[in-house]
This record gives sequence, structure tokens and C-alpha cells, in this order.
Amino acid sequence: MKSFIKIIKLDYLQRTRSYSFLITLCVSLAIAYTFVPEPNATYSTIRIDDYVGYYNSAWFGYVTAIITSITLSLIGFFLINSGIKTDISTRVGQVVAATSISNFKYLFSKVLSNFLVLITIIGIVFIMSIILFFLYNDGFVFEPLQFIKPYIFITIPSMFFIAVLAVVFEIVFGKYSVVQNCIFFFLFLGLMQFTPKNNFQYSLDIFGTKIVMNELENTVKKIININSTENLSIGYVLKNVKKAKKFHFNGISFPTIYLLSRFIWILIGVGIIAIIAPFFHRFNVKEKITKPTKNKVSIVKEFSKEIELINIPKASLNYSRFPLLKTELLLLIRKDKKWMWIINLIGMLLLTLLPLTIAHQMVLPILWFLQVNRLSDITTKEITNNTHYFSFSSFKPLSRLLVTQLYSSILLLLFLASPLIIRLVINTNFLLSFSVFLGGIFIVLLASVLGMISKGKKLFEVMFFMITYANINGIVFVDYFGGFEHNQFYPVQLSIITLILGSACFFIRNYQLKG
Repeated sequence: MKSFIKIIKLDYLQRTRSYSFLITLCVSLAIAYTFVPEPNATYSTIRIDDYVGYYNSAWFGYVTAIITSITLSLIGFFLINSGIKTDISTRVGQVVAATSISNFKYLFSKVLSNFLVLITIIGIVFIMSIILFFLYNDGFVFEPLQFIKPYIFITIPSMFFIAVLAVVFEIVFGKYSVVQNCIFFFLFLGLMQFTPKNNFQYSLDIFGTKIVMNELENTVKKIININSTENLSIGYVLKNVKKAKKFHFNGISFPTIYLLSRFIWILIGVGIIAIIAPFFHRFNVKEKITKPTKNKVSIVKEFSKEIELINIPKASLNYSRFPLLKTELLLLIRKDKKWMWIINLIGMLLLTLLPLTIAHQMVLPILWFLQVNRLSDITTKEITNNTHYFSFSSFKPLSRLLVTQLYSSILLLLFLASPLIIRLVINTNFLLSFSVFLGGIFIVLLASVLGMISKGKKLFEVMFFMITYANINGIVFVDYFGGFEHNQFYPVQLSIITLILGSACFFIRNYQLKG
């Protein structure tokens, strides 16, 4: 039992003391700050037809709980889905494998440490929601139970299941992180489309948010005396809400079957770990060893002979960027498995055949998101592989090495988007084609800057997932590739943001070189 608790404690401390966790926590707090808009804000997070709730305790508690359940499920998976991989890379796993702890206990300890990391973020968001209540409330009394109840019955069970899912994905898909990301992406989209209609179906909702939204909808139905409502939305509604009508929301009384289902989801998670535990490799990961071929043996024999210094060719200096660009492109192309390129080619074919609007708004962001594993370590792979001392001391590491890394990534994204760019040019939509071009540059620079700041991949993976999900749901504010209608200043705004990111990229790398 002591070893079980120690694994949980040490794993939790290792994660929470990491630089990436602190940055992710800051990002989560920044997002949580917008969960309940200030009274004069020009956006809303939950809006039912033309109604939003009065800022009482129930509205603050339930709104922040359901948005946290969805948002942190999205962010949290990418934050915690590398616990076993970290133990492999740090060789801690081999030490654990030599102990008497069972597979189930080890995997369950990983689930609990994942869960504790997410609970830490939930606790901070919970405290912020209470602070915002005292800042924004309309003179209503503070009711602690209206904050506690939704977090316990909605958010916490969801986070436990996400913690289980992260461990299961690591076991099933192993080192293929891109597969984990893509499958979770589509699984998340599928779960968000689930629309229960009765108490039993509410119990099947993993996020636990649908029952609250249905209660909000029914409340508005009674006010306006109609059988159905339109424009029900969860998420950021970027329009003027000053004229929105207000209604009283006093929380809900959860049915017994719903409360039981939240506990059952936790038991199901434990059961999944018990089922999958026998298939855990227990860090018996054998590297593929290839025997040297005859040609290699003959080469070794030739080198073992006496070497004549006179016959060695003189080294010639080549300061061209082309060899570096070629190398970086090959690294990007060979980063993932070959079958991923089959998916990429299918995506390019869809960009060619599907209607222009669908190809631009739906296919392009998904196709670019599939490259998240290639883009996430553009500027961090040297640090990850401990080669940064060599690369940072190379000839002109800024204007030569960094530039070629950025160029190669931009070329890759533009190549994937080339069918769409060609179609836009043929249709004389030069402004949209330029927006796609800017979008490719923007996302590469964003990956570079976030990688340099966090010194890892997690922050960019989380941000890219959120941006892609928002674009698929039609949130125009985060459109970085010109897929939606904008004002005439949109290209200028996107260009300015891109220039700022580019300047930040070179400034941070220059600071790292001096340090």
C-alpha cells in the first residue's frame, strides 16, 4: 500500500511542479475568467434564445461547472496523456517493474495521479468562480451549496473518466501519440453531439451537462410559452448581449438515476482499468535490433584497415540553407507512420472534391490538426533530444537554423492546403487564398512560440485542439485561415498577429541563445 501511495504522490508532484503544468494552469485560469462575462460584456457563454440568467449563486455555480466539465475534458486529456510515456523515457518504469506492485495498482495509481492533477485545476477554477460571483452578482445571497453540488455531480465524475481514458489510450495506442490525439478529437466531437431526452438517457452523458441545459431550456419555454426554443448554445456567443432578457435560475434537483449514473461511470472507469491491466507491457519494451548486412560488415572491415591521411578528402564549408531545409522537411515527412500520409492524401482529395465552403471551413482545419505531432516540437526537439548545445552553437542559429525550421513547416502546411489554394485562385478569391497562406504561417509560429515558452509540446497541443474545435463549431473569433466571413480589415489583423508571433519567436530564441 505504501508503494501505491508513493507512486501517486511522486507522480502528482512531478506533474504539478513542471513548467508546462504551471503554464497550462495559467491558461486555464485565463479561460475560466471568461466563463461568466462581466455585466457589460459583449459576449455570452450560455444563452437560451434571447435569455441569460441573473447572476445568482445557482447561475455562477452551474454555468462554471458545466463549462469546466467540457473545457477541462478537452484540455485535460492532452495535459495528462503521457504519464506512462514519461516513466519509460525517465527509466522510472523499469524500477517500478522490478517491484511487487501489480499492473492494476500501477495503472490505477496513474489514473488517480491524473485525476488529482485535474482536480487541482478544478479547485482553482472553483475558487475563481466564487470570486467572480462577489464581483459581478446582482445583489443575490451567496449560497455555497449551489457551487458545490454541480461541481461534485457534474465535473468531478467527468474528470475521473478522462483520467481513465488517458491511461487506456496510452496502453492501447502506445507511443503513437498522434493516433491518441486524433481518436480523442473525434470521440470528443461525437460525445458533444449526443442529445439525451429523458432521465435514463441523461445518465449516459459522460460530461453530465445535458441535464442542466435541458432544465435551462425548459425554464425559458415556460417564460415564453412555446414548446420549443431555438438558438440554444453552449460556448462563446460573440454578439451584443446588452439587450438580452434575464430570467431566474435556481438550480436543479438531480434525479436519483442521474446521481447513481455519475457513481457508476466512476466504477466503469475502474472496471476498464481492471480489464486492460493484463495487457499492460509492464515496461518490457524491446527495441527492434537489426542485424548488420553484408555490405555494412564489409564497410566496417574497410574502416578497420590502416587509414592514410593523405587520401582523406578535405572538408569544404557550405553555408547554404538548402541542405538544412531538405533535412528539416525529411524530418517532418518521416515523423509519423506512413499510413498517416494516406490520411493526409485523402484530406487533400477532399479539399479538391468537396464544395468550397465545406472544404475551407471543415476539412482544412482538421487536416492541419492531424499534423499536430509534426508541428508541436518544431523548436523543442533539440531540447528533448539533448542536442540543443550543438544546434545552438551552430553557424547563425537564428537566421539559418531557426528560419529553415519555420520554412519547412510552413511549406508542409501549404503543400497540404495546395488543392484548396488552387481552387480559390481559380475562382479569383485571392483574398481567401492569401488568408490560407497567412493561416499556415500563423499556426507554425504559434507552435514555435508556445514550444519555446513551455519547453514542451503539451501547451501547443492543447491550444491547437481548442482552436480547431472552435473553428469546426463556427466560432469566427478564432478563425485563422479565412474560412468565415470577416470585415475588410481581417487580413491586416491576421498579418499583424502573425508579425507579432514571428518577432516573439526570434526574440525568445535569441534570449535562449544568450542564456
